[in-house]
Amino acid sequence: MPKRVTKYWLMKSEPGTYSIDDLERDRTEPWDGVRNYQARNFMREMAEGDLAIFYHSSTNPPGAVGVCRVSREAYPDPTQFDKNSSYYDPKSRKDDPRWSLVDVEFAEKFAEPISLQALKEDSSLEGMLVTQKGSRLSVQPVDKKHFRRLLKVARANTKLR
Repeated sequence: MPKRVTKYWLMKSEPGTYSIDDLERDRTEPWDGVRNYQARNFMREMAEGDLAIFYHSSTNPPGAVGVCRVSREAYPDPTQFDKNSSYYDPKSRKDDPRWSLVDVEFAEKFAEPISLQALKEDSSLEGMLVTQKGSRLSVQPVDKKHFRRLLKVARANTKLR
């Protein structure tokens, strides 16, 4: 069986909710609470070993702050069944869960964040979803060439496969 090609992603989190520093401390964490069908479907495509840019949103300035790695493929998000959770979904059924999550592990924190403005100004990143007006997906694919460029700009140590 041929080896699966690594895919690349961008995953957004508000730093007040969960930051790159939190992931560095925790080492591995479920990426829960995604309640957008397209973002959920992207997570369902993820495989162990895929890499993601960790992106801080709803902060000033928003931007790329590090790298995480998918450490467990998609499985049902337990918060959808927890009546005390803000992510509770009364329409989701245990025999047919509506929402999924993946586990991610810390890979690297950038020495300096790369702001959204800097991403938009870099012509090498043209076409990257996060730079497009109205791009609000919390999980989105990233072309390998864009991922490689971000790592270069960040002077990151993460190596692509």
